[in-house]
Amino acid sequence: SLAPLDKEAILATVKKPNRVLVLHEASLTGGIGGEISAIIADEAFEWLDAPIIRVASIDAPVPFAPQMEDYYLPQVSEIVEACRKLAAY
Repeated sequence: SLAPLDKEAILATVKKPNRVLVLHEASLTGGIGGEISAIIADEAFEWLDAPIIRVASIDAPVPFAPQMEDYYLPQVSEIVEACRKLAAY
């Protein structure tokens, strides 16, 4: 759950793959992904085999026009590149 944030579930998820990709639609700066990454870095660092990678929307106001939303939200190419980077680490 997001409120309260389920730290146990987050930490349990890290143990098996030992790699973390945090993907969310909020802005990269100040988004929930930063908090999730901080929890993992603080409490599960020894389990990680690679740095935490975050993929999120650009740091800009959320657009109202649907055609602009496509540019604001994380792109498939960004997600694929992050997955490849994480797998290669």
